[in-house]
Amino acid sequence: MCKVSHEIHEECGVFGIYAPRPYEIAPTVYSGLYALQHRGQEGCGIVVHNGRQAILHKDTGLVGEVFTPEALRKFGPGHMALGHVRYGTTGNSDRANVQPMLTKHAACNMAVAHNGNLVNAATLRLELEQGGAIFHTTSDTELISYEITRQCLAGVSYEEAVSRAMDVLEGAYSLVLLFDECLVAARDKHGFRPLCYGLTEQGEYVVASESCALDAVNATLIRDVRPGEIVVFDQNGVRSLSAHCGGVKPAPCIFEYIYFARPDSVIDGCAVHRARLQAGRFLAKEHPVEADIVIGVPDSGIDAAIGYAAESGIPYGIGFIKNKYIGRTFIAPGQSSREQLVRIKLNPIAETVRGKRVVMIDDSIVRGTTSARIIRLLREAGAVEIHVRVSAPPFLHPCYYGTDVDSKSHLVANNHSLREICELIGADSLGYLPIGYLPYLLGEAGDATLCDACFTGDYRTALPADRNLDRDKFER
Repeated sequence: MCKVSHEIHEECGVFGIYAPRPYEIAPTVYSGLYALQHRGQEGCGIVVHNGRQAILHKDTGLVGEVFTPEALRKFGPGHMALGHVRYGTTGNSDRANVQPMLTKHAACNMAVAHNGNLVNAATLRLELEQGGAIFHTTSDTELISYEITRQCLAGVSYEEAVSRAMDVLEGAYSLVLLFDECLVAARDKHGFRPLCYGLTEQGEYVVASESCALDAVNATLIRDVRPGEIVVFDQNGVRSLSAHCGGVKPAPCIFEYIYFARPDSVIDGCAVHRARLQAGRFLAKEHPVEADIVIGVPDSGIDAAIGYAAESGIPYGIGFIKNKYIGRTFIAPGQSSREQLVRIKLNPIAETVRGKRVVMIDDSIVRGTTSARIIRLLREAGAVEIHVRVSAPPFLHPCYYGTDVDSKSHLVANNHSLREICELIGADSLGYLPIGYLPYLLGEAGDATLCDACFTGDYRTALPADRNLDRDKFER
């Protein structure tokens, strides 16, 4: 079998809910996870607390595959629940690493859903193992569970245990935690990965990686969880702990806006759709070209293409049809032709591009191999010129915060000039979004603080001692 992954991936999506009274809560979590499916397609899980115990069901596969009607019925009524969709940037892709992770201990019963990567995971793991901990998975999430449990052994409250754990956790983590009496949300002090919460008309508090998941369960967005903040939901309502807030400048991941998030989400007060439109407009200003049509590579290239068309005056057209029944990872039994797999997943509309000079907007070029295949498809469909515009700067550095941007040796921009990349992918011209425009994607003032380390190498934390990101997980 040939497993093909054509995009950069992010690790996960998290979802949690606290209800004032028990009901059949699992279908609500199911709806929230469905809205977050784009954030992870390797596995998913749900935990429901019924007032006496936490019931867990998880497996590898998509949300609709893992949670059949029969599986959802087994949960029964509950007043708290959390869910998770996973794409593993660390750890093996097996059921043991699928989240949420459930911990049963004399000090605390706890379920954890986590999005991000810890940069000090190897050091903490060794310290915990030397103290007697036995790990059953290879993911950072189990490490987080052990650390919080270790703090609970001191007899402090759940929220204080989470706070103390945050003193030693370094890197990216947006967490939703379920204890016997409360639901807790926490975000690392840099705010690398998104996390927000809202309220339904029935009085249910909902926490999710993206606001689109709140929309899916008819919850109104209240606000984002602030970098460093701990938010506790229990029978007394909502309370915030801010001891870890404000110590450093927030640095949300810029690639959430360029690629990861759904365009109908709002992250840290900025609409993702608007940010992508802005990227397209800036591309048109920096890299104009005479052309007949602007098209976007689905899905995240479409909004930027609309922005490019609006700014340039060149008509926008639908250039590709994406097979909606194929996820971000496609397995084709007995099929070894990558070109054929690209064609199955993405097919050009010949009527749009035939005989025309085409501007093709994409969100990134990593290795360049998939871009070359897509351009080849456009030429076969009759495009006479293809001008590629990328709504991000060139990738030059690996990511350590929950994104599988590859090692430097695999990044085409590290090994080739702009002209060489253009020739490699078979384009007539190539232009990237200049780095200086990134803060302006989130606002006119351009004063947003962002993590752009994959473009600049400006990391906001110490680097992992065991860093070795030669992951052959994807091509683009």
